[in-house]
Amino acid sequence: MTGSYLRTYFLAKYITSNAPALAKLITPLQGFLIETNGYRKMGLRYDDLIAEENPIVQKAINRLPPKEYYDRNYRIRRAHQLSLMHQLLPKEEYLKPEDDVRYLTPYILEVEAEAKEREYFDSASVVKK
Repeated sequence: MTGSYLRTYFLAKYITSNAPALAKLITPLQGFLIETNGYRKMGLRYDDLIAEENPIVQKAINRLPPKEYYDRNYRIRRAHQLSLMHQLLPKEEYLKPEDDVRYLTPYILEVEAEAKEREYFDSASVVKK
């Protein structure tokens, strides 16, 4: 997931900023896919769906501020409870699109950049003259 998440993130950024015609085609499809996915109907944010099994994501989660960490756990637990009861939140409690911000993505990108830098310096060799 390390490289694929980074590639997907930058591809989406590239499409929205450099290819306006393609962005006009993809944006309505994106809204439809988000709506049919239904994670907002359970009060989850997009970054709550990122799998935690990856060590990079685990480091990023550990870097979250305490309040954001608690809020993430609360949203995930509430979604699990709703799933067990086969229910959704009431319509007024659905997550609004403007509240669905990427809170974990900057930390993931930061940890991935550090991992790439560490790999680069670990593979460097010293040449004696």
